[in-house]
Amino acid sequence: MTLEFTERLVASQAWLDGVSDRLQPIVLGAVAKLGRRGADLLDGVWLGAPLHPVLTDVPIGTLTAAVILDAVGVATRSPTVARQADGALAISVASSFAAAATGLADWRYMRGKSRRIAAGHGLLNLAGLTLNATSLALRLGDRRGAGRMTAALGLATSGLAAHIGGELTFGMGVRVNPTAGTSGPSEFEPVLAESEAEGMEMRRVEVDGHAVLITRSVDGRLCAIADTCSHFGGPLAEGTRDGDTVICPWHGSRFDVCSGRVRGGPAVFPQPRFEVRARDGMIELRRARD
Repeated sequence: MTLEFTERLVASQAWLDGVSDRLQPIVLGAVAKLGRRGADLLDGVWLGAPLHPVLTDVPIGTLTAAVILDAVGVATRSPTVARQADGALAISVASSFAAAATGLADWRYMRGKSRRIAAGHGLLNLAGLTLNATSLALRLGDRRGAGRMTAALGLATSGLAAHIGGELTFGMGVRVNPTAGTSGPSEFEPVLAESEAEGMEMRRVEVDGHAVLITRSVDGRLCAIADTCSHFGGPLAEGTRDGDTVICPWHGSRFDVCSGRVRGGPAVFPQPRFEVRARDGMIELRRARD
């Protein structure tokens, strides 16, 4: 069974949609109960990058170490190495819960094929965690041989899940910043009549193929940031304002309308900013030079 076949197999499992339909509202509600600070913690707003990929290295790395130490322990018959393998496996099991929590937080807004594949990724990780926890129990029950075999199966399962997770990120662009590569003109270009940017209205314009949000701050300054939300690509100009904060209409990410800085998740990447000015009745902008 090749990895490509496995990915296609997971994507074809329509029953995962039914599971997701029931589970996703529960996850959304649970994260919402944590409040904005709790949700931002899980999303990685404080880190400036999605937190889930960071945490997944720990259970995978320690599980790999445990299986390698198991092999060394068999070859050397060393009780010390056996205990080290047990310790590495225990860390893998414990750290899997933090990785799972952040993974569920990322999954709560997914739709379509990416949601289905992510659900399969999660279930494979759950199977791997179950195998690894079983391995620990077998070791504690002085059934070390069976424990080693179960951990090896757990590594194979978790490794497959990790590959599918990589496909979600690198193949499908899940949690990849959709505003990466946004540039804009190097010199000021007129994009909108000044009369169309009155008060705190938000206007969307196209510049060099990029969608840009133009508005005024509370104190009347002209501001321009990328209109495409850096979370899942929502149209910020269709969102709402809270002072100098724009709120994405899709998932509620919050950005400073002038600096593009993230003021609240689930987005973790700031919005690209543009330099903007009014001249001869027109609003002109260019890409920020900082």
